[in-house]
Amino acid sequence: MSWRTAIISERCKLDYKMGYMVVRSEETKRLFLDEVAMLIIENTAVSLTCCLLEELVKRKIKVIFCDAQRNPHSELVPMYGSHDCSLKLKMQLGWSEGIKGAVWTEIVAEKIRNQAMLLSEIGKSAEAEMLRGYLTELEFNDATNREGHAAKVYFNAVFGMDFTRGDAENPINAALNYGYSLILSAVNREIAANGYLTQIGLSHDNQFNQFNLGCDLMEPFRVNVDAFVRKNEYKAFGKDEKYALLEVLHESVLIDGANQTTLNAIKIYCRSVFTALNDRDTSLIKFARRKA
Repeated sequence: MSWRTAIISERCKLDYKMGYMVVRSEETKRLFLDEVAMLIIENTAVSLTCCLLEELVKRKIKVIFCDAQRNPHSELVPMYGSHDCSLKLKMQLGWSEGIKGAVWTEIVAEKIRNQAMLLSEIGKSAEAEMLRGYLTELEFNDATNREGHAAKVYFNAVFGMDFTRGDAENPINAALNYGYSLILSAVNREIAANGYLTQIGLSHDNQFNQFNLGCDLMEPFRVNVDAFVRKNEYKAFGKDEKYALLEVLHESVLIDGANQTTLNAIKIYCRSVFTALNDRDTSLIKFARRKA
């Protein structure tokens, strides 16, 4: 089972040979691809061979390309992630508005529930109780936007009344955005690997967003990033902080009665969501639980 997150931060050439990614720079190193779940290319001076790209896609390794500021900018998404992708596409296009709305309602409920749990952990009992109240008010497809109301209370309680998500210069926001992008990429990997399209979402439907479905499915995992960022109290967000934040993907969580890394939990969760959508049964969704 793949578990490593590999980061390429220096200028080099990446090639493929006999099951290994070969890193050629001042010295040559090799990395066994069967162990790699995610590859992050941080340096814009890195070159890759088509042979390696083909192998990365074949092994369903998520590849993230960063911009000149070393922030996630794009990712490698296979056109055909599953042997039966034609069937999966027909199934996805056949999901009714009813089942999509029902699944989205469950996802929003789980997100708010996770937020309330984090608030309780950090001693924000009143705010946690307020979010639990929003849960009782949640309607089908979140028609009254309880998710948005909960977010306002939640972020102010977790990061302070002066905190706003729109402040791009704030290192906390930079850390949150980076962490969310890692979760989104991991979710997109599972969507593609299971033969579905990332563009067609449940609730998100922006015509300019190629990851609408990923944005839907990632929501319950956002709190994992929030908890990590709050714990580290970032005053700056640079290269070292980015490396540390990768730990979010490898933290242990509880899902389906077993301890799993967040990466493995995302795989289990996404597959369960697809089963729920295809079988029209939201009780089949398997959500992950953070460990306080």
